Amino acid sequence: MPGLIYRLLIRPFLNMHLRNKLFVVFGLVSVVPLIFFAVYSYETMKSELTRQMYSNMLSTTDQIGSNLKMKLDSYSKVSSSLYLDSRLRDFLTMDYSDNNQYVDAYEYINSSFRNLLVTNTDLSSVTVYTTNLTLPTDQVFIKRAENDLMRYPWYSLASKSYGSVTFTVMPATNPTSEQVTQGLEERKPSRIVLARLLDNNSLNYPYGILTMDIPEVDIYALMAKENNNKELFIVSEDGAIISGKDKSKINHNLKEFVRGDWGNSKAGSFIGMYKGERVFVVFNSIDNGWKTVSIVSYNSLLMNVKIAFSRLFTIAIASLILSIILIYITARWFTIRIEKLLQLTRRIESEDFDVQAVSTWHDEVGLLSFAMMKMARRMKELINEVYKKEIAKKEAEMSMLQAQINPHFLYNTLASISSLAMRSGDNRIQDMVTHLAKFYRISLNKGKTIVGFAEELRLTKSYIAIQQLRFEGLLHIHYDIEEAALPYPVIKLMLQPFIENAINHGIWDDEAGINVIIKACIQEDTLVLHVIDDGMGMRPEKLERILGEEDGDGASGYGIRNVDRRIKLTFGDSYGVHIYSRLGIGTAVQILIPCRGAL
Repeated sequence: MPGLIYRLLIRPFLNMHLRNKLFVVFGLVSVVPLIFFAVYSYETMKSELTRQMYSNMLSTTDQIGSNLKMKLDSYSKVSSSLYLDSRLRDFLTMDYSDNNQYVDAYEYINSSFRNLLVTNTDLSSVTVYTTNLTLPTDQVFIKRAENDLMRYPWYSLASKSYGSVTFTVMPATNPTSEQVTQGLEERKPSRIVLARLLDNNSLNYPYGILTMDIPEVDIYALMAKENNNKELFIVSEDGAIISGKDKSKINHNLKEFVRGDWGNSKAGSFIGMYKGERVFVVFNSIDNGWKTVSIVSYNSLLMNVKIAFSRLFTIAIASLILSIILIYITARWFTIRIEKLLQLTRRIESEDFDVQAVSTWHDEVGLLSFAMMKMARRMKELINEVYKKEIAKKEAEMSMLQAQINPHFLYNTLASISSLAMRSGDNRIQDMVTHLAKFYRISLNKGKTIVGFAEELRLTKSYIAIQQLRFEGLLHIHYDIEEAALPYPVIKLMLQPFIENAINHGIWDDEAGINVIIKACIQEDTLVLHVIDDGMGMRPEKLERILGEEDGDGASGYGIRNVDRRIKLTFGDSYGVHIYSRLGIGTAVQILIPCRGAL
């Protein structure tokens, strides 16, 4: 089987011209991914839209549930203010058989209840059903707790709540005009009744029931803005609809309209049936057991996916046809240029270096053609240059051998001068030559450019000793060196140019001389060096010349710039030399070296 595949597919493909290979490969690369992309896109869009819809619905139900909980908590707090009002309790429990103090009671009750309704505009009424037969009723805020109240579900629920807050859904009432006139019934919209037994923690002596009517429209307002493209419901713990867009469904069980696996959990989601079509249902619960339910048509969700996919598929087919045409043209044009480039390569292979570029365009083939032309010319030049480089290499090796001999000759010469000075009894010349020998021994140091700071300090002291012999009594050096700074690596001959600059440009008083302070310390991960003198200082323009590119200030300026450049090349641009100087005051040099060593 593998051999058959090789004979029928692989071998014919390998023997094709490059143009045909490109066409076949580009065609397969276009068609196969397109089919895969179409299937993958459909499934991905469906999955992503479902996920986004679920996330959106879950966020909506959570937000509505949170707002609903806050609203019910606010009603509970309002009821608690009346439940715990000791003065209200006294008025409701007082015996008014032999006095007319009920006038004071009504003034207080009317004032308190009206203020409560003004500050809580979403409450339609507040009523206390009293069991005190001696307290006259006004049928507005105070009503008699009569036997006919027992037919209301909120009454039974509140009577068994032991003073806790209860919420009961009440449908809209539409009594006849005669019933309204006789006071038998009131016209009321759908509402939620907050009922609470007034016992003030004395379960044996309840003195009435407090009710507050909350219009259903105020509860529905919590989700009215979120009802676009979805249906939202608030249902009780047993599934009865408390609020929704369709008011006719209130007090009916939502499970009558939405078929599916509701389960027993407080939150969840499922795909069910609603109004004869598949829907996606998400629900969540709050502390009192009420649920917020969000319902979205699953078919409408898939319809959006199908519309998007059909548009995508149409564009993909048009793109495929166009790509096949462009692939053929490109493959043809590309292979012709490759063939010309192959001819150019064969000429160079036969040592014909006088060639011209086959393409003047600036794409990869054109650039490759240009590069090959330049390569051919360069090969001719390299053939001639290679001999010159070999000769230069030999000369450099000889110079290096000679440079290794020169330091030994210098040491021997200085030793001879020192011996002659000793025989002549001239100790100053002997000391100067000795210090000079030490200076060169350390500075040459077998060509090393990086030394420890301790060695650099010894080198600087040798140089200072020579200058102190020269400027006898005028050069005063002070050291403030931390022991921890001595082992860290620095560049060689780093401090000498700044000592030289202080001597050459700083001494202005032949009697007082100059004081130079050399300091070294470790700050965080940086070796910080200071060279400070109290010489005559420099003008800003002179300082600029020393630090500038042009050597406007002699060898000292070149030496200072040289140190700064060597530090930056060795340790990085964040390190180097900083100079501060004021005429008549002195000069301060700061050198920063990383403790980590060279790059």
